[in-house]
Amino acid sequence: MDSIATLAGRLFADGLNLDGVVRGVREANPDLKTVTGAMAAVMAEDPFREGAGFDLHLVDGNNHCWLITDKPDLATGIVIAQRDEDE
Repeated sequence: MDSIATLAGRLFADGLNLDGVVRGVREANPDLKTVTGAMAAVMAEDPFREGAGFDLHLVDGNNHCWLITDKPDLATGIVIAQRDEDE
């Protein structure tokens, strides 16, 4: 998670938009089943980790539907949730 948070933070700081950050994280972590983006305002769950302007949520995709989890050992992916500048 530390390397993902660092990479996402660097990509946002470099000026990439959310789609570009998701693409960069996905390319750097091909073992993750799910890497997707969202706006933080639509996420009802508390983030697993907070970065500068974004949150990371863990995804458990081991069953039919994927769920947001706070258990890293169950995580198969992440949601990168970009926060509005006002948040």
